[in-house]
Formats: sequence, C-alpha cells, structure tokens
Amino acid sequence: MSSSVQSSPALPSVLDLAKMVDHSLLHPTMTDGQILAGLIVARRCACATACVKPYAVPMAAEALAGSGVGVCAVAGFPHGNGHPSLKIAEAERAIAEGATEIDVVVNVGKVLGGDWSWVSAEIKKVNAACTGLGAILKVIFENDYLQETHIIRLCELCTEHGVAFVKTSTGYGFVKQPAGDYNYRGATDAHLALMRKHSGPQVQIKAAGGVRTLDDLLRVRALGVTRIGATATEAMLAEAIRRGLPGPVPAGLDAAAAAKVANPAGY
Repeated sequence: MSSSVQSSPALPSVLDLAKMVDHSLLHPTMTDGQILAGLIVARRCACATACVKPYAVPMAAEALAGSGVGVCAVAGFPHGNGHPSLKIAEAERAIAEGATEIDVVVNVGKVLGGDWSWVSAEIKKVNAACTGLGAILKVIFENDYLQETHIIRLCELCTEHGVAFVKTSTGYGFVKQPAGDYNYRGATDAHLALMRKHSGPQVQIKAAGGVRTLDDLLRVRALGVTRIGATATEAMLAEAIRRGLPGPVPAGLDAAAAAKVANPAGY
C-alpha cells in the first residue's frame, strides 16, 4: 500500500477504524498500573472495547464509564480447557461486573478429537448464558492448532447457535516449530477468508494475532473483518491520520503523541 492515502468515500474514517478495535490488555505480566494506562488509551482512542482479564473487569468498568467504550472480558483464556460450567460462571461474573462482551476459547482438544456434539453443546450453553444477560459472545478458535476442516465446522456451529463473532486466536497459542522454538501466526489472510466464507452473514469476524500496523488493519478489513484485537492501537490510528484518512477522528487522540508510541508486546 502507498505511504499516503487520498480521501475517498470508500475509505473508512479514522473513527471507523477505532471502532473496529478491542484494545488488548491481556498479557499475563501486566500490572494493575499498566492495565489502567491501557484503559486510558482505549478511552482516548474511542475503541470498541478494552479487552481485559476477568479480575480487571470492575477496574475497566470504572475507568471507561461514560466513554462509549465497552468492556470485553475473556473466559477460559488462553487454553480453553476449563469445564463449561466454569466458563459460564466466569462469563456471568464478568457481565455482572460490567462486561458487555465475552471472548471465550473453545476446548481445542475436543475440536481436534472430533467430539463435535460436546463442542456444539459448550458453544450453545456459553452463548445462551451471555445473551441471556444482554452481552455478546466471541468464540476464539485458536487457528494455529487447527486444520481448515476444523475451522469450517466451528464456523458452522457458531452460525447455528447465533454467536455474534468468531475469532481467530488468543495471541498466546504458541505452537512448537520444526526447530524446537514456539511461535504462532495468528490471523492469516487465508483463515480470515475461510471464516468469512463459512460463517453466516449475521456472524462477524474478529482477527487477533499479528494485526499491528495500519496496513494490517486495512487488509483484514477488506477481507470482511469487523473487529480486531490489538495493542498498537494509538500507532495505527496516528498513521491513519498521517496518511490523510477522512475524519471524524477520536476526540482524545493526540496524533503527534500517538505516533511516538512503540508497539508493545502482546497481540
């Protein structure tokens, strides 16, 4: 993509892009002070939500009150191996404390083992618990562990059960590589296209893992993604302003300051 973008009716506004972002505050080493600083960023950038660890939901709800930025909490994160009843309890507690969106991880072992009736039942129960309390559910697949057939079937089940979003990754699903090191690909273009193709039109797509630049954001948006998990929020939006994407711009965003923000560890 060119380093400058001319204003066009087809281009998203800077605020449109901000409203695609779940600002991620999930790294296991984050202190309360770092989470609070991240919540201030999410508020300043007018993100869709700030995505936090379950214990931090009350802090997030207080910090974001009146901002229009929602609170997203994770459940069964990052490995998805908890009992379904505990995932439900975690989601219900988060919603009671102020979360309006829940990102839950599937049981990957059950998916890989082909126990689709078990996987289906879990998705259905967790989604019913969330929607029954007025929240929406995003189901995290952890695509790095899966084959295309698994991803397709998960999309079909989430469509069947009326899940709001399907999501690629936790950002922490590290896979052992041939050389013995651990890494992950996260949200790949091929997987995003596959998820969009096999999800119903009412199911939205969230990309997480590797969306770190404005070019990344614009590319996945063109593939049908409507939400991303990201840590480099300020830097992406500052670049959008620098390239001349149209307004409106989040009222609290200082583009000059944001442009200096380094991409932190995480998604």
